[in-house]
Amino acid sequence: MREAKTFLDTNIIIYAYDSSAGEKHETAKDILVDLWNSDQGLLSTQVLQEFFVSVTKKIKRPLDIKIAKEIVDDLLKWDVVVNDGKAILGAIDIQLRYRYSFWDSMIIQAAQTGGALLLLSEDLSDNQTIDGVEIKNPFA
Repeated sequence: MREAKTFLDTNIIIYAYDSSAGEKHETAKDILVDLWNSDQGLLSTQVLQEFFVSVTKKIKRPLDIKIAKEIVDDLLKWDVVVNDGKAILGAIDIQLRYRYSFWDSMIIQAAQTGGALLLLSEDLSDNQTIDGVEIKNPFA
């Protein structure tokens, strides 16, 4: 049986550090705090890479690179799924079956690989379950 891990899509972590995101910022911060306290957070290398680029270049008030690096370093204390060749092939299968983009399929595949029961994302279909991973939009 899988542990009750929760996989976070990149947007959730971005909102947690983007103070201009309003209610989403507060909700995402609460999610991160809960996952830190429960030690149930799960990420992938893809999520960490996307997070770093987004918070240093794409948000309204970008973070300093050194601060973003410290956040990534902290997040590396969570379980982190490293995407390998098998994961790429699995993501392609998900893309074929569910018509998600390749990158979204990689997120779903990483959640499965890491043993997550829950995947939090605002970009994927809310309340869908794929191979035992329930997808929820925490902002819905």
